[in-house]
Amino acid sequence: MIYLQLFLSFFQIGLFSFGGGYAAMPLIQGQIVKIHGWMTMSEFTDLITISQMTPGPIAVNSATFVGLRVAGYAGAAIATLGCVLPSCIIVTVIVRLYLKYRKQDVLQEILGGIRPAVVAMIASAGVSIFVTAVWTGIDMISLAGTKWNLVVIFAVSVVLLRKFKLNPVWVMLLSGAMQVLCEVGTFLLS
Repeated sequence: MIYLQLFLSFFQIGLFSFGGGYAAMPLIQGQIVKIHGWMTMSEFTDLITISQMTPGPIAVNSATFVGLRVAGYAGAAIATLGCVLPSCIIVTVIVRLYLKYRKQDVLQEILGGIRPAVVAMIASAGVSIFVTAVWTGIDMISLAGTKWNLVVIFAVSVVLLRKFKLNPVWVMLLSGAMQVLCEVGTFLLS
């Protein structure tokens, strides 16, 4: 039964996650945290971090990690298959239709209308992950409960990525090093 749940959950994610991995994050969170409870929100945030650090799409990496955790190697294979199968089917159909109707203005307008929804999904996922990282959750937001070291790491990372165009891999490594230094400093002061 768990294999069927994994397949169907990630099939839904693969079917409805337009706009790439970042846009899929709210769908992945809904399935694995809220509906099935396979992970806590904190574990989900760790999962997204690991999924970004490993090669491949975020949704596929997430499916593989969740499947492995929930049902071993067979679960990883089934969840991954569930995640990629809708894309294979949809892309095949869309390519045939696009090649046939690509000159139509209606098609261009539909594609233009989807873009803002994708941006909103990405922003929603980003805010959700930021809240979980800096506070314990949406209901625990307070000035006193803010993890200021993580706010500083976030700000430094944004500046390095946007202003200095630093490679994201270097930014992740630097962010990890900054957090380790914060932990060592806290340990030495206590």
